[in-house]
Amino acid sequence: MSRVKPPARRADLLAGLFLSFEGIDGSGKSTQARRLAETLRAEGHQVTLTREPGGSAGAEQIRSLVLEGDADRWSPETEILLFTAARRDHLEKTVLPALARGEVVICDRFADSTRVFQGLTRGDLSAMVDQLHRLMIGREPDLTLLIDLEPALGLARAQARQGSEMRFEDMGLGFQTRVREGFLALAGAAPERFRVIDGAGTQDRVAEAVRAALRDAVPLSPR
Repeated sequence: MSRVKPPARRADLLAGLFLSFEGIDGSGKSTQARRLAETLRAEGHQVTLTREPGGSAGAEQIRSLVLEGDADRWSPETEILLFTAARRDHLEKTVLPALARGEVVICDRFADSTRVFQGLTRGDLSAMVDQLHRLMIGREPDLTLLIDLEPALGLARAQARQGSEMRFEDMGLGFQTRVREGFLALAGAAPERFRVIDGAGTQDRVAEAVRAALRDAVPLSPR
C-alpha cells in the first residue's frame, strides 16, 4: 500500500495531514477530536472527522462486535484480527481518499489503541499487532494527541455516560491503569509523533492545549 506523504506546509496551504487522538476510556478524546475539527473548519481547513473502530460502512459493522457484549466475548488474538480488518476497510474507504483530497483527517483512535488494548494489557501480543500492522495497514498518523487522565477519573466519566459500548470499561480500573501506562510508554518511545495533553482541565482549556500543540503542523489559514 502506498504511503501518502504530507507535503510541505505554508500558512496558506495545508494538505494531507493525518491526526489521531488516543487515551483511556473517559479521557475526553472524542470531545476534543470533535472540537478540533470544528476549530479547523472555522479557520478554513477541509477536515474529515472519523473514528475507530468504524469510520466506514464495513468497519462500523465490526464496531458493534468488538465494543458490545461481555468482557470475555473475544480473546485478545481474535480482537486483533477484528480491529485490523476494520482498520483496513476504514483506511481504504475513508482515510486515504480524504488525505488524497488534501484534507486534515482527525481520527478518534487508530493503531495505537490496538497496540495498547490488545497488544500490551492482556498478555504480550505486541509482535502480533506489529506484524499485522505492517502487512495490512502500513500507515501511522503524522501526529497523535494523547489525552492523558488519571484512570479512576476516566473510568468514572465513562461509566456515568452508560450506553451499550461498555465492554472495555467493564474490565475495570486495573485494566484502565494498564491502558494508561501503555499509552504513555508509546508516547515515550515516539516523542516526534506524540503530543501528550493533560486531560484533567476544563474542555475549553484542553481544547486550547490541543490547538497550541498543533500550531506548527496546522497553521492558521485564511478563511
